[in-house]
Order: sequence, then structure tokens, then C-alpha cells
Amino acid sequence: MKTELIVNIAPFENTLALLENGILVELYTHSSSTKEVVGNIYKGVVKDNVPGMGACFVNIGLDRTALFHYRDAIPDTIRNKKLKSKKFRKQVRHNNKKMGTVLESGQEVLVQVEKPPVGKKGARLTGEISIPGKYMVLIPYNDYVAISRRITNNKEKKRLKKIVLDAKYKNMGVIVRTNAEGHSEKDLKREYKNLSKIWRDIRNQYKKAPPETCLFDDNDLPSIIIRDLIHKNIDKVIIDSKSYKEKLIKRLKRTAPDKINKIKLYNEESDILDSFGIEKEIQKIFKNRLYLNSGGFIVIQETEALVSIDVNTGSFVGGKNLEKTVTTTNIDAAKEIARQIRLQDLTGMLFIDFIDMKRNQNRNKVVQTFKEEMKKDFSPHKIFSKSPLNLVEMTRKRSKTDVLSSYFETCPCCHSVGRVLSRNTTLNKIFKWLDRAEKYHPVDSLEITVHPWVYKFAQQNEDKLKRDYHFTWNLKSDIDLDFKEFQVYSIKSKKDITDLYKT
Repeated sequence: MKTELIVNIAPFENTLALLENGILVELYTHSSSTKEVVGNIYKGVVKDNVPGMGACFVNIGLDRTALFHYRDAIPDTIRNKKLKSKKFRKQVRHNNKKMGTVLESGQEVLVQVEKPPVGKKGARLTGEISIPGKYMVLIPYNDYVAISRRITNNKEKKRLKKIVLDAKYKNMGVIVRTNAEGHSEKDLKREYKNLSKIWRDIRNQYKKAPPETCLFDDNDLPSIIIRDLIHKNIDKVIIDSKSYKEKLIKRLKRTAPDKINKIKLYNEESDILDSFGIEKEIQKIFKNRLYLNSGGFIVIQETEALVSIDVNTGSFVGGKNLEKTVTTTNIDAAKEIARQIRLQDLTGMLFIDFIDMKRNQNRNKVVQTFKEEMKKDFSPHKIFSKSPLNLVEMTRKRSKTDVLSSYFETCPCCHSVGRVLSRNTTLNKIFKWLDRAEKYHPVDSLEITVHPWVYKFAQQNEDKLKRDYHFTWNLKSDIDLDFKEFQVYSIKSKKDITDLYKT
């Protein structure tokens, strides 16, 4: 299977798209106004203790306070005089409720984001710090070495464990990844040294930095690209920015020099997302009804608590055999649902209502197809095929903000009842329009009209609007326009030319 990571660098949104045999299967949007925080390490400050919940709320510099359960706290990362007592530390380790007497208001803590903010809920924190690398994960304040269960060769397990035990410091735990299998002692020890240095830097920053500071950002764009490149065994990374390509190569020289030859610069005239058919696929996920190749369709409804997915035959009538028609639709749907789960990053509890089939053999075939397709997913998940309601039920762990939340914002009119396309995305669409026009449109002066809400946001980010084209353009506002719409007017032809260069 050929895997490619397509990277589009734009003024308001950077887009990462993972293709498997040319088909879009995963999408990540890195915008200027929203930021992924899972995996980031912070110097936090306790705001409120809630003993009844066995937790406290911690300020880490985000819009909402984050939840920190006592059971996830590590005494070694908390500065408190009580912890100087060995007896007290022992009590804390065996009774997390004691931690409530340590985590007082104003107390500084070293924490890592375990789950992202969702809706009105803040992020979830842990004191179990982990720093991921290519071959291993460093777990400070522990003293164990664990080997990936996917490494089944006992001789190789012993070899890897011996290398790590020889290299590691006391009170530094290590989880050896599957990627480490077969790699040299030199490679493993070099990475351990790099991860240890990162940890030393974090500890030094923690001593000096003011509260609510991010000490380690695991979600800057180069880190995300490198992580995907290494862990998903990507064959090629195609990026449309020379400066970002150079940043990436500089980082890879320190972490994975053998991957540098996989980084390619895209320098064609057409937009990179258009060229690979990604822009059209992005537009499809904004709709809750998705059509299948067979003629059937699936409906995806996402709520705060769960996701429901319904399968319908639609226009597909098949042959004379109803069971065969239904089975064909369900198998087609199983493949597309697995793709959409990864693409939209659907998480939590998912309920899939396939069309009823009479034969157990056909039911099992559909569920097995779905399970096989989900094996390509790196996010932890469990599939339960037997349900009293004949539903396929599953759970999938949330590791980042879902795709739709990246593209949409809370509606400024109804305030949380609905969502509208984000201003970042709208402005990014305008720049894509201008990039296409640059290739075909004559010298002209253009007026681009947007909703006042978008116009105000653009004025606040004026530095990002400075782009050179062979025509001049300026923004105007019109209250009658929809939030997500924009209109382009040509001064030369005195016409609305919006549709000329739309996708």
C-alpha cells in the first residue's frame, strides 16, 4: 500500500492529508486560532480543589481550566514541603485522597495534557509524563522497561531490553516501540540520549518559567509531520513550502536522518490540495449524508455523547435478490464508514445501524469487513459486533480535536445552538480562489466582499493578508452575505466573477 502525506501551508490554515493508494483517509488542520494540546507539557497552577470528585482544576494557560485527578498525580512533579517526608510520600502513593492535602490552591504542578478540551469541558491532565520518540517512549519518575507486545521474537526482546537497561538512568522508565525491532544499539542509545536531553530541558524550564507556561509542545507542525512519517510508515511527504521543508529536514537530521529522502517539495502551479483531489473530499465531510459507490448512502450524526451512523440503500436496487442487494450495500458502507471514522476522527461511543440481513453468514461478512478496514486505524478502539438492537457498537479514543471542530466555530448569532464555517477556513478559501485566479485572470482590480464577522477577523490579522498577485484586491463587508460566503467583483469587467475560480 502506497502512503503519502500531503502538506499545504497557508496563511490561516495548514492542512495535513494522509492518502492511502491515492484515497484520503486522514485529515488534520492546524489553524492560527485553534491549537492542539494533547501531549503538551505545562507548568500549571492549581485553582480549585474538588475532593468530592477526587480531583482539582488547574490553570495551564488555556481558555478553560483543566481537570487533574488525584490518581493521575505523581508526587515527584509537585513542589510541596509535605512531600519531603518519606512516610507522607508512601501514604500518598497508597491513598490518592491524601493528594488533596498537597494540591492546594496556588500550588504549581508539572502536568501533561492527556485529553483535549471538548465543548464546554476543559482538557484532562496527568502527572505521568511521557516523551515519545521513534523507537521508544521515555517515562520519567519510573524505573521499568517495557517492550511492545507486537515484538514477538523473545531473543529480540531480550536484546532490546539489555540495550535500554545499559543506557537508561535510574528512575527513568522506558517503553520500547515496535519500530525499535531490528535497529542497532547505536540508534537506540542515540535516541535515548536525545529524549533524556528533552526531559532535562523541561525540568530546567519548570524551575525558571512563570506559571501557565508550555514547556514542551508536541503539536507544532514539524513534530506532527515527523511523528506521522515515522509511526505510520509513510512513503513520501509532499510539502508546498520550501521554508517548512527546510525546517523539517533540520529536525530530521537530529531524530531520523534516514527519512530525509522522503521529503519532497511540491512546486507545481496548481494548488496542492486541488492537484491531489483533497479539496473536493474536504467539502464532502461538511455534509452528514455521504453517497456510496454502489448508490446507497450513509448518514452520520454527531452529538456530544455519541455518534450514530445509519446505512441506506438509496438508489441502489441491485438484482432480483434482496439479501444480496442489502449485503452489497452494507459491505460498501463498512469500508466507507471505516474511512470516515479516521477521516473525521470520530470518537467516543459509535453506533452503526447496518441494513438488516437475514443470514448470519452475511452479517459476519459485513462486520469482518469493517474490522479489517479499522485495522488501518492507529487510534485505540474496540468493536462490539453483537448488540440486542442488531447494531455494531464501538468505542474509539479521542486524541485530538475532531475535524469538523477544526473547520467550524460557534455561531455568533445563536451562541452554541449551531456552528458555522470558521473564519480561518473562509479566508483560506479566498486565498485558494486568488491562487487559482493568479494563473488565469488578467490584470485587474478586485473587490472581495465578506460578512462583517469575517471582515473584522481579517482586519485583526492584517499581516497575514499580505500576498503578492499580478492584480490588486481589497476586502469589503456586507451584512447580507452568509458567514461562509464571499463574492468577488471585477472592476475591469464590472461583473461578479466569484464562480470563475471556485472549486
